[in-house]
Amino acid sequence: MLTVNSIPPSFISKFPSGISVHGILAAFLTHGDPEDLQKYDLWKKVWPSRRDFEETMPILWPECLRVRESHCNTKESTQRSFLPPSISGCWNTFCKQRSQFPYESSHQNLLEDQEKRLQIAWNTVVAVFPNTDWETFSYHWLIVNTRSFYFLMPGQEPPEDRNDAMALLPFADYFNHSDLSCDVNFDGDFYVFRAAKCYNEGEEIYMSYGPHPNDFLFAEYGFFLDNNDSEAIYLDDIIFRDLNSSQQDELHLHHYYGEYQVTATGVCFRTEIAACVKYMTRKDWQNYVLGHSTKGVNSVTTRKVIQAWIHTYTKEAETAVGTLRSCSERHMYPQKIEMLLKRWAQIICVCVKAIDSISG
Repeated sequence: MLTVNSIPPSFISKFPSGISVHGILAAFLTHGDPEDLQKYDLWKKVWPSRRDFEETMPILWPECLRVRESHCNTKESTQRSFLPPSISGCWNTFCKQRSQFPYESSHQNLLEDQEKRLQIAWNTVVAVFPNTDWETFSYHWLIVNTRSFYFLMPGQEPPEDRNDAMALLPFADYFNHSDLSCDVNFDGDFYVFRAAKCYNEGEEIYMSYGPHPNDFLFAEYGFFLDNNDSEAIYLDDIIFRDLNSSQQDELHLHHYYGEYQVTATGVCFRTEIAACVKYMTRKDWQNYVLGHSTKGVNSVTTRKVIQAWIHTYTKEAETAVGTLRSCSERHMYPQKIEMLLKRWAQIICVCVKAIDSISG
């Protein structure tokens, strides 16, 4: 195992105490003593290449496929992207407004968050090793990002940032991701992988990287699943745009602000609450949220509001597909464009199934 505990203290002491575990591991792979790194040579030979990452990881894609500028006659955001909104934070069919209140989301604005983490690590490492090569360091950072395991010693409190609970397990990172996976446990000495069923000879055994939607898998690992039990899209930007400041105040005050999730089976309760605030009186809505009364709740109106929001996402997806099919970048980046088309087709499918389920 490669953890912060297996890196020489003399190396770690070169960096400020605030450096992330992710940054330390990437720095060690880049600048560690060759004798200390020699034990990992065989493992490193089977790593994906930087070229592999460049083909599949949006963080390394050319700017024209990530974020591009567009004209807008309002004070709202003007960025556009071929990537899904959960990854890019941008929309093609409307100008995104800033959210009225800050809130945490682990499955939105994924590319921006990833870029910030990489940039912070880079700034810290280059201050210690000024001659650090960007391509080499960012490659090692992505190796850690895509191949690390969640690592906590028994009894250890989880860190505030789960990215600070990382370990690299040579050759254990061969496991591909699936919802139907083997059990993985760490007892303080060993990671144990136990198959959850009997397998036939030659049949692949998977492990789970976590219950993540496809946009998260796409941004963090450079792949997504054809069938994903954790698949979801988020309506936050669409809903905030449709609600006035007073309605958003109410959602925030009652802890229903953001994380409006859509799956193939419908929407989460938070989304239903947000739909109700759009048409109910403030007093009726407050009583409903507090569980005192259902006066003013109209299931038909709620359904129509939610369907309209999902239709907005469908329009976004259809616009992206049309643009991708006719874009000039298609002949330059055929694999990336096909990957994007497939992802947008999945999003359309989620929208259609969700509307059917709601109409039900």
